[in-house]
Amino acid sequence: MLNIPDILIQEFSLQPWQVNNTLALLAEGGTIPFIARYRKERTGELNEIQLRDLVERHSYLTELEDRKATVLASIEEQGKLTDELRAQIEGCMQKTALEDLYLPYKPKKRTRATMAREKGLEPLAEAIRAWNVPACTSADLETEAAGFIDAEKGVAAAEEALAGASDILAEETSEKAALRAHVREEFLRSGVFVSRVKDEHPEGSTKYEMYRDYSVPVREIAPHNMLALRRGETEGVLFFDLQFDETGLLDWIEAQESRSGAKEIRAFYRTMIEDAFHRLMKNTLVGEVRYDKKLDADMASIQTFEVNLRELLLSAPAGMKPTLGVDPGFRTGCKVVAIDRTGKFLASKTVYPHTGDYKRMEAAQELRTMIEEYGTELIAIGNGTAGRETEAFVTEVIADIDPRPVKVMVNESGASIYSASDVAIEEFPELDLTVRGAISIGRRLMDPLAELVKIDPKSIGVGQYQHDVDQRLLRKKLDETVESCVNYVGVDINTASKELLGYVAGLSASVAKNVIGYRNEHGAFRSRKELLKVPRFGPKAFEQAAGFLRIRNGAQPLDNTAVHPESYHVVETIARDLALSTDRIHDIAARVKDIDIRRYVTDEVGEPTLRDIIRELEKPGRDPRASFRTAEFKEGINEISDLSVGMVLEGVVTNVANFGAFVDIGVHQDGLVHKSQLADRFVRDPKEVVKVGQIVRVRVLEINEKLKRISLSMKKEDGGRKAPRPKREEKQHSLEDLKKKFGK
Repeated sequence: MLNIPDILIQEFSLQPWQVNNTLALLAEGGTIPFIARYRKERTGELNEIQLRDLVERHSYLTELEDRKATVLASIEEQGKLTDELRAQIEGCMQKTALEDLYLPYKPKKRTRATMAREKGLEPLAEAIRAWNVPACTSADLETEAAGFIDAEKGVAAAEEALAGASDILAEETSEKAALRAHVREEFLRSGVFVSRVKDEHPEGSTKYEMYRDYSVPVREIAPHNMLALRRGETEGVLFFDLQFDETGLLDWIEAQESRSGAKEIRAFYRTMIEDAFHRLMKNTLVGEVRYDKKLDADMASIQTFEVNLRELLLSAPAGMKPTLGVDPGFRTGCKVVAIDRTGKFLASKTVYPHTGDYKRMEAAQELRTMIEEYGTELIAIGNGTAGRETEAFVTEVIADIDPRPVKVMVNESGASIYSASDVAIEEFPELDLTVRGAISIGRRLMDPLAELVKIDPKSIGVGQYQHDVDQRLLRKKLDETVESCVNYVGVDINTASKELLGYVAGLSASVAKNVIGYRNEHGAFRSRKELLKVPRFGPKAFEQAAGFLRIRNGAQPLDNTAVHPESYHVVETIARDLALSTDRIHDIAARVKDIDIRRYVTDEVGEPTLRDIIRELEKPGRDPRASFRTAEFKEGINEISDLSVGMVLEGVVTNVANFGAFVDIGVHQDGLVHKSQLADRFVRDPKEVVKVGQIVRVRVLEINEKLKRISLSMKKEDGGRKAPRPKREEKQHSLEDLKKKFGK
């Protein structure tokens, strides 16, 4: 069998101790975030990506070895396991190759070959096989087959006997691992995917027009094209197939299998091989190739989703400040909620700024009252229906308020999903759905990560063909991404929801719930050590989680840093050597530059950990996310009809796909920047140029109001002149203007 650690060492170009230590840490219950952050000495500073890749490959090889054991046992039980076959199976590195070797021995339902054997035709197949040698120059198949005519067994003529023998040989041929591997590789190397729109769908009537008469080499198909073709086929719109050089493949198989010097045997084998290929090989292997390319497309799509989700979750927080969350609406009004600086819901109001002048005036006064009453510093406005109109209304209301709250258009994707979820119902059982949605909009401006973890990542709107990919793999990868982001930022133990805590390394959902229960009963945590008093929060959970949990203004200043409690003694030793107390951790970082940190290296604490400690002490409790910045949508541009070709606008990237980026420019319909328009150079991967949440300047290239499609460009204008930054035309209103417009 395979030596899995040795394979990992070779494939990942690692030292034996790195692989062995990593596998040992995982076996001990270590989590990826913890190992990557706090066990750098033992892994040789492998990062999260490297560790996850290592874990995935280890899992694949382990599953492969388990499957080998099952296959070997099955073949041995049949009494057909030879030393050569055992060696081939034990040496397999791919699951596909293993299944090819097992196929001839795999228990089957009754096949044409099985029925032929039941009719006693195996000896005839053996006789024909014996004639399939170069030394055989003549054979009499009819005479040989006549000896197997048996009416009682259902063989009425020589032709039926030969057909049965052919079925036996065809099944054997179709199950040969080397032949299957070659055909599969030929499909991948020189096959062509083709599609056409079915006749019942006239031109211009489907979203699959580009696939009406489409062909692309199998090896070159883009992931999004593969997923679109499969979806179109599933929806009954597209005919989707794989074309290849069938004659060439049949000639090759015949050259491998037909060796007789007898013309009659060669003719028999040609017919048998054609039957084996068309009936038993072609559809199965085409399906396998399609499935393999689908898996490739799944992985590419999921990786894009992962990157987009990470960028969204790590979006710059506006900060924990008093906030109004606004869920816009026309006829039904705008739901406005007040949230305090801890994220606690305070009050809600429905205002109607879009249903007549009097209601607009009344709404302005109500909004102003809420801003003053709750000391509002931020106003989050959902970007859905009536979003831009509501933003314009809010702009007018806050024009002369001093200090003026910062208003921000917030992507509300998933807010409605959250508002109807069990999480929202448990949190706000008495509130209306729309009020819960407004709270979510407000909170995701304050801290996107803390709020978005409550929503199924698939509902956030940053995926590509997310419903077409392997859902189990998608869930696994997205959960890993959320876990990575949560632990990268760290969690305030005294304000975090149980959903946020559930993603902290080492904490299960039940332990997270226990933390909330303990906090509600005993009040805020004063130290990390207090976590050990929480039911089921044992030493192992503490080891894994403590470094990622923060306690602000606690008894121990280091509890508000990423320094793990197991390393507090190191900081205390350094502080003592510098004649400082640990509550002056800023000074420790500045002063430690004067000493050699290598003097503090021990068997447990190496230089990588010491470097991390010093970096953390330089900015204790810092948020690693970027500084907050907002995009300014151009005033007066609220609908597609307001756009014109050549217009330069500022927008926010809402999604990045393999073919380009979608940008919100404030007209209720995202525009597409195709990857050919992302930069003044060739762009292979849009993720190299843009990311979700990025503020960009775009130029309108094309507008199709009927199909609601907007084509945008980030390239320089003709002549090499870069697109100018759009002017921020935020109209200012005096207090007198507001009094005249809305009354006082």
